[in-house]
Amino acid sequence: MTLQEQFGQIDVYLFDQILRGNISPGMRVVDAGCGGGRNIHYLLREGYEAFGVDTSAEAVAAVRKLASELAPALPTENFQVARVEAMPFADEFADVVVCHSVLHFAQDEAQLEAMVRELWRVLRPGGMLFCRLASTIGAVPGMTFEPIGGRRFRMSHGAEWLLVDEALLMKLTRDLDGELVDPLKTTVVQGQRCMTTWVVKKKAPRGEGQTFVSSGMPALRH
Repeated sequence: MTLQEQFGQIDVYLFDQILRGNISPGMRVVDAGCGGGRNIHYLLREGYEAFGVDTSAEAVAAVRKLASELAPALPTENFQVARVEAMPFADEFADVVVCHSVLHFAQDEAQLEAMVRELWRVLRPGGMLFCRLASTIGAVPGMTFEPIGGRRFRMSHGAEWLLVDEALLMKLTRDLDGELVDPLKTTVVQGQRCMTTWVVKKKAPRGEGQTFVSSGMPALRH
């Protein structure tokens, strides 16, 4: 089996969490904004209890098809058409919640906060929230996005995105009473966009919950 067959098109920063053991067999994982299953291809193949939502019925059909091939015992109902801010899962449902390239589609800060609060609601104490989203972190003069009001920008490809900054992500972390698993990491894509990885642990009673191996910080245990 090739690496491509084993891992699919998984995001490299999410792959890093798997390599460090922060996402491991036996965990229940929710992919909020799962698309066609790019980031859960490996999890399906390895027998994780995977769930996902997307607003696109076509995407949900595609991820159900992928799951039927890689994890035929997994119920198709695990993947549903739903908005990130209104997911059909119980409180404290998942060990890991993944939200990749979705939050910057929020129309304003109120919707962004509603989405983040819902991600947090679904996450159990001691679990990990993994988000990758567009930001202004690392932006330099001349970058090809145009301010259009508030935190919204017109990107080089014409789409309008809400861009966070470090101060907002740290405020959200504090408001959630979360802990960063890793320092904020941002990739600047050749003058077009800045993509930030925000990984947060939901606190649990001391001695309970997962111990996460951090990149640049001591291991987090509660």
